[in-house]
Amino acid sequence: MFESVADVKERLRQARYLCSDEMATVVFLADRLGKPLLIEGPAGVGKTELSKALAQALDTELIRLQCYEGLDEAKALYEWQYAKQMLYAQVLRDRVSQTLSDTETLHEAFHRIADEEDFFFSERFLLPRPLLRALLAERQPVLLIDEVDKSDPEFEAFLLEILSDYQVSVPELGTITARQQPWVVLTSNQARDLSDALKRRCLHLFINFPTLEEELRVVRVRVPEASDQLTAQVVAFVQEARRLALKKVPGVSETIDWARSLALLNVTVLGPEEIERTLGVLVKYEDDAARLRGAVPDISRRLQRRTLGRGDDRPYRGN
Repeated sequence: MFESVADVKERLRQARYLCSDEMATVVFLADRLGKPLLIEGPAGVGKTELSKALAQALDTELIRLQCYEGLDEAKALYEWQYAKQMLYAQVLRDRVSQTLSDTETLHEAFHRIADEEDFFFSERFLLPRPLLRALLAERQPVLLIDEVDKSDPEFEAFLLEILSDYQVSVPELGTITARQQPWVVLTSNQARDLSDALKRRCLHLFINFPTLEEELRVVRVRVPEASDQLTAQVVAFVQEARRLALKKVPGVSETIDWARSLALLNVTVLGPEEIERTLGVLVKYEDDAARLRGAVPDISRRLQRRTLGRGDDRPYRGN
């Protein structure tokens, strides 16, 4: 449990995640109120990373459920290990024969076997999936339900019981209540609108693309091996690239990966050649890459003018 908003910021900083006062406040309130936290925003702005940092800050397990179209209860909640049940049935068949040896009718044999069915439908043969794992955890975990907007509305409705009462119903076992209420984080890229019922159960946090200064601080923390000059040039270039009509706008995660890649290549000054060689790290579609290549001279001139306007003696080496 976090002691204060300042404690949230400090412990997340130690987990190498920098957050604003607003973000820290919402996290603190979600922690104290015991409510799920719904984080929305564009892809790559740090929604999933916040969940990972929370687990690290709280020194607990992160249990992740990746949502997708067609996700159902069996994949998210539990499955019965039928192969294991069959194996046990084969091993115990002699014992079953002994149990049925004194029965005279099929009806009697059926009921004799039915009396033992609880053995085969017990937690011994239950395979917990992420949601049930979070409820059965002995120590409060962080449950990340990632990209919930990609799941079907029917699955979203199924989540309501868990988010309201932190319990689920297993027909063969009855109602299972959380041993320790999990710290729940849901993320959404806003591919579709989520239901009001789901939103009412959560505190809401929207994370947008950071400002240049905010992104600079993040990249310097996450990629300390990159020089200050290279980091400044990378972040400035990405900020300009986001103004283009790209199919997939690079997020903070791509900025971090690009800075790390350039540092691994011992690049100290970012120029057209370095951009061309490493563009595949920053953008993921060929159309975006072509558009960005065509915009490099113009971006370079704008960054050069900005640098000279600051009176900075670290030039951006462009065309």
